Amino acid sequence: MSLSHIMSTRVVSVHMDDSLELIQTLFAETGFHHLVVVHQNQLQGIISDRDVLKATSPFANTVNERFRDKATLEKKAHQIMTRNVLTLSASDSIVSAISLFNDNKISCIPIIDEKRCPVGIVSWRDVMRFMEARVNAKKG
Repeated sequence: MSLSHIMSTRVVSVHMDDSLELIQTLFAETGFHHLVVVHQNQLQGIISDRDVLKATSPFANTVNERFRDKATLEKKAHQIMTRNVLTLSASDSIVSAISLFNDNKISCIPIIDEKRCPVGIVSWRDVMRFMEARVNAKKG
């Protein structure tokens, strides 16, 4: 079965020069754990919520905030993103995704078209939901 059956087509993207503050807002508003970084609609990188936590001062937006803490929110997407992103296409198999997850320390895979435009995203949770549904279907 292909990834087109399990991928999420709701992908939130940011641009290379979008600020960390904007990225934090998008994570909070969407509840997503990954945002793709695009330039001219082509995938350039990916940012996880963990990347944002690592890049942001824990004192930003608190009473203990100092200038340098606030400055962390001015970092740009291209400064914190992962550049060498492992990707698949919608026609690739779910087994291909499982192999990528098992062989690499990643938690999502952007799905791109032939022009490197993001068309979806698959997380390891998507794969697990699919597997659970298959097991339950065989039981019933």
